[in-house]
Amino acid sequence: MPDAQLIHVIDDDDAVRHSLAFLLESTGFRVRQHDSAAAFLAAGVPDKGGCIITDVRMPGLTGVELLHYLTTHGCRIPVIVVTGHADVPLAIEAIRAGVQDFIEKPFTDELLLD
Repeated sequence: MPDAQLIHVIDDDDAVRHSLAFLLESTGFRVRQHDSAAAFLAAGVPDKGGCIITDVRMPGLTGVELLHYLTTHGCRIPVIVVTGHADVPLAIEAIRAGVQDFIEKPFTDELLLD
């Protein structure tokens, strides 16, 4: 399957990460799971194709900080932020950083897959 179908799921909560991976794999996507933004970066940032689904609040580098890092290093992979701690300033910061979508937990499978 091409890299365009590869989704990186980044979340420090094992249950959430595994659940997202299961959902995405059941619809035909390839998934790589990372338990932190640092682990994702250590695995090597993809240079094309795919997308990233990341939590906002994680130990170390947050999802928005990861987005800033990717943007400043020329990585144009679409990023979807999911969070259970949304507020207007956070949403604005994520949008200004270039997030593709900002989704509040809990969310339906259909919302994410659309």
